[in-house]
Amino acid sequence: MTNAVPLITLDTLKVGASATVVHVSPGQGADDGVGLARRLMELGFVPGEKIRMLKRGMPGGEPLAIKVGNSTFALRRFEAALVSIQPE
Repeated sequence: MTNAVPLITLDTLKVGASATVVHVSPGQGADDGVGLARRLMELGFVPGEKIRMLKRGMPGGEPLAIKVGNSTFALRRFEAALVSIQPE
């Protein structure tokens, strides 16, 4: 029996925590969800990539400041919810 850490979405990662990207899924909605998932992957949110939650904006917790490689990006919560991660 293994003690695998369950997958969560990036929007639920705590500030200061690190994780590994597992999957980016297209969103559900009127916009082009596949295009948004593709854009996130172009920014570096690809399976196996290490990421870190730097900060959450106030009030409401948006935007989220995420470090990917040597770059920092600001994502909205619904965008971060498309990224499945495995916390470290």
